[in-house]
Amino acid sequence: MTSLSIVNATIFDGVSDDLAEGAVHVVDGRITDIGGAPQEADRTIDARGRTVLPGLIDAHCHAYGFSLNMLEMESRPLSYIALMAAKRLKASLSRGFTTVRDPSGGDAGLNRAINEGLLPSPRYLWTGAALSQTGGHGDVRAADSDVCGCGAHTCEVVDGVDNLRVAVRERLRRGAHAIKIMASGGVVSLTDPIRIPQYSPEEIRAVTSEAARRGSYVAAHAYSPEAIMHAIDNGVRTIEHGNLLDAPTAAAMASAGAFLVPTLAAYDAMDRRGPELGMTPVQLEKNAEVLESGRQAVKLAREAGVRVGFGTDLMGFLEDEQLHGLRLQIEVDGPLTALKSATSVNAELLRRDDLGRVAPGAAADLLIVDGNPFDRPEVLWGDPSVRTVVQAGEVVTV
Repeated sequence: MTSLSIVNATIFDGVSDDLAEGAVHVVDGRITDIGGAPQEADRTIDARGRTVLPGLIDAHCHAYGFSLNMLEMESRPLSYIALMAAKRLKASLSRGFTTVRDPSGGDAGLNRAINEGLLPSPRYLWTGAALSQTGGHGDVRAADSDVCGCGAHTCEVVDGVDNLRVAVRERLRRGAHAIKIMASGGVVSLTDPIRIPQYSPEEIRAVTSEAARRGSYVAAHAYSPEAIMHAIDNGVRTIEHGNLLDAPTAAAMASAGAFLVPTLAAYDAMDRRGPELGMTPVQLEKNAEVLESGRQAVKLAREAGVRVGFGTDLMGFLEDEQLHGLRLQIEVDGPLTALKSATSVNAELLRRDDLGRVAPGAAADLLIVDGNPFDRPEVLWGDPSVRTVVQAGEVVTV
């Protein structure tokens, strides 16, 4: 057995509204006790003046998303993409994200390498390539291009009920956590208006029924009320982005038990840094359409009782903005609610009751930051080198 004790700590358990004082005791990667008398351990960390949080969860993180150019991502060799993914995952872990969900990428090989300890990485829950209709958000071709982006590393064009059933079954056979579909247009794709729903009702139901039968679920890229309703009416469980959400649609999401995963960091970063990274005028115009509305969508979702998670969706060099996603969501929600989104709510979304909490029996995935994040939330997005990350009871050194 291996053991760890974190003593003299202020503790946010991921669920409670108030902070606690005491110790966190860990044996063999699991939390065994909160508070109580000091216990002998193989390693002890004195966290006086610091706060222990559950390890952060990014529910919309693209390991394979090394570029803002979709054609480039689909045309590079998978060996290169996997090495880029390893670098991106390592950086994410060092920031305190001990779990990520990748809704548009990953495969059984990368997953096996992570599980065998071949690379430092958060816990990695992947969907494989997202499913897109012809001319949808995952179709990388420009209108005047016949080039085939056939790699299907992050997106695969699949049309028709029968073809979609096969694609879903293949992903689940290989161990995908969930299935991702493109249900509306997007910012970086070139030929699809943002608001128009994508896939037919029959096609979406084919995907959601196959996933449900295997005990999984479907996440949908969707911006507009029309696309969101189209998705949840046909069985989708999590709405990614949702920037153009309105109040009636938010109420429908709450009634359906759907989650919203906002990705405020992506639009803020693309607005500031997109031109220097080569984003086209079309892409920048579409980003402007959804930039400011993203904050309002979170507020509307909260008012309707929708469970709101946390994601970032940062592509290419924008990945270094990951912690600033917390800053942006805190500006809307306040520190307590935003941190719940990035911990226990995201764990509920992932159907992992062992994550996102500091509680006996939970996985000992922890983040220790200087000071109190409710009084000084900037400690959450400050210098990652002054934080301590614990994954499965082991202090992470990356």
